Amino acid sequence: MQRTRIKICGLTRPEDVQAAVAHGADALGFVFYDASPRHVSAAQAARLMARLPPFVGTVGLFVNASAEQVRAVTDIAPLALLQFHGDETAQQCAEAAALAQRPFMRAFRVKPDTTGADLLEYEHQYRTASPFFSGLLLDTFVDAYGGAGKVFDWSLIPKELAPRVVLSGGLSVQNATDAVLRVRPYAVDISSGVEQRKGIKDGLKIAAFVSAIRAADATIEREQSNERRT
Repeated sequence: MQRTRIKICGLTRPEDVQAAVAHGADALGFVFYDASPRHVSAAQAARLMARLPPFVGTVGLFVNASAEQVRAVTDIAPLALLQFHGDETAQQCAEAAALAQRPFMRAFRVKPDTTGADLLEYEHQYRTASPFFSGLLLDTFVDAYGGAGKVFDWSLIPKELAPRVVLSGGLSVQNATDAVLRVRPYAVDISSGVEQRKGIKDGLKIAAFVSAIRAADATIEREQSNERRT
């Protein structure tokens, strides 16, 4: 049984970082996009990361940043993983990752007419483009960049791709268990669904979200255990 990994994104305050870690988040996301209400500077992010325990991943979200801008952030903030969330091409992502010497995740914003074949082709394109590519994050397409708190059609995700993706887009305490049971993703990513207001997290919502994901994991484990006995 592989438990679902959990990323809490858009952290801006020390108390929110502490809450995410205390409740069992595997990764924390920091937004380096000036137009976002969750934006932090490289220096702010470095301070937020300074007291993290071992084995908690740090992810930097970038939107249409140049390779040099990405490298400037990683020179200050100890990011473990890059997340490209704009209109970057596979080559641009590869160049930025190579300059920063960091693996990267590519966000794919799923539209109503997206097909499973589109997702598989997109993953192949990025995996071919760079050895630093680590996987896709699937979000809902909206006109603006970044999360909009909207769910896309999870049935579009091919079963062979699901165990490698990070599922995002409109996740909440209410739908998290169902999302994991239906998709079986490698990880989930949430931001607005655990907030009091934009950029300000709610510790109780983080705890409830983690519990909802773990409930799904427990259900899957029971199902797999029953299958092994039959």
